[in-house]
Amino acid sequence: MTGTTDTSAISLRFKETFGQAPDGVWQAPGRVNLIGEHTDYNEGFVLPFAIDRTARVALRLRDDSRVRLLSTFGGQGLVEASLDDLRPGSGQGWSRYPLGVAWALQERGVVVPGFDLLLDSDVPLGAGLSSSHAIECAVITALNEVTGAGLGAEELVLETQRAENLFVGAPTGIMDQSASLRGAKGHAVFLDCRDQHVDLVPFDAEASGLVLLVIDTKVSHSHADGGYASRRASCELGAQVLGVRALRDVGVEDLEEAAGVLDGTTLRRVRHVVTENDRVLQAVELLGAQGPGSIGHLLDASHASMRDDFEISCPELDLAVETSRANGSIGARMTGGGFGGSAIALTPVGHEQQVRSAVVRSFARAGFTEPDIFTVTPAAGALRLA
Repeated sequence: MTGTTDTSAISLRFKETFGQAPDGVWQAPGRVNLIGEHTDYNEGFVLPFAIDRTARVALRLRDDSRVRLLSTFGGQGLVEASLDDLRPGSGQGWSRYPLGVAWALQERGVVVPGFDLLLDSDVPLGAGLSSSHAIECAVITALNEVTGAGLGAEELVLETQRAENLFVGAPTGIMDQSASLRGAKGHAVFLDCRDQHVDLVPFDAEASGLVLLVIDTKVSHSHADGGYASRRASCELGAQVLGVRALRDVGVEDLEEAAGVLDGTTLRRVRHVVTENDRVLQAVELLGAQGPGSIGHLLDASHASMRDDFEISCPELDLAVETSRANGSIGARMTGGGFGGSAIALTPVGHEQQVRSAVVRSFARAGFTEPDIFTVTPAAGALRLA
């Protein structure tokens, strides 16, 4: 979808639609995960960053319990609902995300009045860049302020997770919301998903002569479908059989013993999570000591693990990664929940155009839809714009 960063434009569109000016405009970014996939709901470690593509919401409180929602990218038209009627599973399309946030806040005891909302976003849908969480984080940032709820970032993370898990029905962890709400310009967010502790890790690719390319394969995915849920169930089974609270508590040195008690599929799922946690810790250490140019081999190993052990890649993602590596990228991996979406390729500036052209050619030869390729940089987390 195509958005506008002009707050006056979204405010004007809001007034044209709803008859009055909004109370404010808020934004929250999408995210790219540098490394640490499917480790969040296993209480492990992740290293995402907020990106310079955002969801923006203009919002105005009402004096009744009605909610009216409209997006600038069309397709659904004006959505109307009553806060009194919100139930898990209600709502359709993108409207589930703001409605889910309102429901979660109500369930917490926050008094949420009715509101009118206009959404504008340039986070690509279905690309594994967390477009849904960007919407949720923008909405909860707005509602937290206008209702005077006064919730801190860690509480907002948990409420958006509750909206996603219980209202939308997607069994996601806390990584995406944490990156969107707690991100900082020029930094990746090193998150311990057990206790929500965050360290900001400098990530300045440009200063290292690198760019981070995102290759949106155009293969859409949904976390609310069965593939994601089945992977999570395998991880929970593995933890249960191994007698630990979560796979966070299993070390690389424990995998040999685990092989003796787990079935083949569960072992592969467990092995991915355990080795991925280790790769995140290595990446944080290397970034601090040597900078972005030192983590390419970890990106490559992460993709191989997701392809072979977790089995969440697809031919388009594999081709994007392989082509990027063959044409100068120092490391590449799929990013996001899998089954489609995007790959990232850490690439020397001098090889950027070569990688872009080679990927487009390889997709055309394979008969795949032409990918969308763009760069991202670490950006600030959710905030009020106007």
